[in-house]
Amino acid sequence: MRSAFDFAPYRRSTVGFDRLFDMLENSSGQASENYPPFDLIKAGDNHYRIELAVAGFKPGELDITAQDNVLIVSGRKGEESGESGTDYIYRGIANRSFERRFALADHIKVTGADMKDGLLVIDLVREIPESMKPRKIDIGGSQKRERGAIGGEQGAPASKQTVDAESEHA
Repeated sequence: MRSAFDFAPYRRSTVGFDRLFDMLENSSGQASENYPPFDLIKAGDNHYRIELAVAGFKPGELDITAQDNVLIVSGRKGEESGESGTDYIYRGIANRSFERRFALADHIKVTGADMKDGLLVIDLVREIPESMKPRKIDIGGSQKRERGAIGGEQGAPASKQTVDAESEHA
């Protein structure tokens, strides 16, 4: 489904933002999907955590894939054919397959995943490459020692410059 907003004028005047405009145009379809519920937590300046409520799923029924700045978490529930004659009166725990997608910013890496008490916890970290980190550049790396008008070093006290000048002329 296309967005009601037209990004064409912005696409013509910007370079390198194609992925951003594609995400904005395609994001309207994901707003209705709310299963499984999740929390997004900022654990530090460059550390994040996603917690998904996956009650009833075993670790073998879950799949986590990170590819092209998209994290895909999917769950495929195995067919349960009347396990030990269980006759449910009401089933409130969702037993359906799901696929949840998360758009990751540049340089976000998945560092690990763990499952405890029905929560799937996925740890993320932002690793900015050294070549992209800001660095300080020194000005005037090669400084020459300049002499003052009287013949001494630049920045030396006038009395020292006078003594040096007298000794050069003697």
